Amino acid sequence: MIIPLIKGLGVTFKHIISRPITIQYPEVKRPVCDRFRGRPELQVDENGRIKCVACTLCKTVCPSAAITEIEAGEGLNGEKYPTKFVIDLTRCIFCGFCQEACPKAAIALNHEYELAQYDKQALIYDLKMLYKKL
Repeated sequence: MIIPLIKGLGVTFKHIISRPITIQYPEVKRPVCDRFRGRPELQVDENGRIKCVACTLCKTVCPSAAITEIEAGEGLNGEKYPTKFVIDLTRCIFCGFCQEACPKAAIALNHEYELAQYDKQALIYDLKMLYKKL
């Protein structure tokens, strides 16, 4: 009866002198691994233009139909760009199929994981919210 008590006290003292494993969450963010898939965003090239050519492949492969609208516009030299791009994050399952399907690597899933909102409309991202500035 005394041996289990001594073993239990040994475990207790071991944890008293060890480092704590908790982090101070709002002030200190938990690092995520490289494979983590968070909020989608549109990538830009070295000139600051969006890489997307509005081919709608990402919309086609999206299993949850989170990419709801893509409208294409055409520039002076015939280059295409999106005039409207809408992703509903309430439907997104962060699978990464859109990132894999994009021929121009224009859409990527970043490491942002704090996406909770009180208003559902705040989770419907349009072109301005998806555009990542350099």
